[in-house]
Amino acid sequence: MADRLPAWAREIAQRVLAGVLPDRWVHTRGVAAQARSVGPLLGWDTDLIEAAAWLHDIGYAPALAVTGFHPLDGARYLRDRTDAAPAVCALVAHHSGAVAEAAERGLSKFLLAEFPLGGHLREQVIALTYCDFTTGPRGERLSPEERIAEILTRYEPDSAVHRAVQTSAPRLLEQCREVTAALHANERG
Repeated sequence: MADRLPAWAREIAQRVLAGVLPDRWVHTRGVAAQARSVGPLLGWDTDLIEAAAWLHDIGYAPALAVTGFHPLDGARYLRDRTDAAPAVCALVAHHSGAVAEAAERGLSKFLLAEFPLGGHLREQVIALTYCDFTTGPRGERLSPEERIAEILTRYEPDSAVHRAVQTSAPRLLEQCREVTAALHANERG
């Protein structure tokens, strides 16, 4: 399925997001485009990262939302209702600082037990985080700092998302800087 992986993921994401959450669908398309454009430059498993980019926000879909924590809801849907590879499920479950938000929501034990993140997937999570944190809500390119500010503005200070992003921002920014530095080194190399 590797050569068809992004198309398969796109079809699922479009089916569950486009009609009910069109703004989220626009963001998702931008994240996937970012993955497809920078993946080959960095030697990423571009098909895997692009597939996870298509699927990273499906847990927001009302039909999939069970816990209200979109990384876990999306990963569970993929695991239980599709033939998604464990790596795809793990990337969706752990994208963009999900561990911090899981802690805020009291869902850490479920996230970590159901979707263990092996060392070989950590770089892929960083890649997906970079793509998500350089893509705004309308699919536009943003700096990671702008994206974090946008998220913090969108969510109330007492929300789990706001608190988690505020807590994990230094680590998320460092991950994005690592990818940016690799992109620059690749341009010079």
